Amino acid sequence: MRWQLLANALLFQLGWLACIFAASQPWWLLGGLACLAAQLWLSHERQSDLRLVLTVTLLGSLLDSLLLNLGLFDFAGDSWLLPAWLALLWALLATTLRHSLAWTAKPWWLASLLGATSGPLSYYAGAQLADVGLPLGTTPSLLLLGLLWAAWLPALHTLARCLAAPPAVTSSPAPAKFD
Repeated sequence: MRWQLLANALLFQLGWLACIFAASQPWWLLGGLACLAAQLWLSHERQSDLRLVLTVTLLGSLLDSLLLNLGLFDFAGDSWLLPAWLALLWALLATTLRHSLAWTAKPWWLASLLGATSGPLSYYAGAQLADVGLPLGTTPSLLLLGLLWAAWLPALHTLARCLAAPPAVTSSPAPAKFD
């Protein structure tokens, strides 16, 4: 079990780097996809992890698209579309929520504290390494991202918990017999 948590964290970090490199050399996306595939292959909860990956990727991409269109950050080429490497980062993050980052889920303030610090740092590193612009300036952008991620990471943990729960079993009453 411990080796799986380490593998999960390592694959996330390798995937993160591959995604950042993919900002300038798209073929690196293959490395990020390989890390994602390995995460899902190693998972003992493959089906629920895949549901979580799809949901977090969609919600995270919508959030980043909103932030992009609000001018919190921008990409080379003035695109209003979110780059594929950033969407893949969301998928990779989702694979950690029930595994290597599960320890941050409770108490909620731990997820909030980690989100407030690591979320903005990840965007900052991306800005430095992937040529992502922060039009509002570094400090205001990081402060806004910190506030956002202080709420977002606990919300993602709640989502992970909800999607992990097995669907409610409903038993239908036996059909009535008419003699």
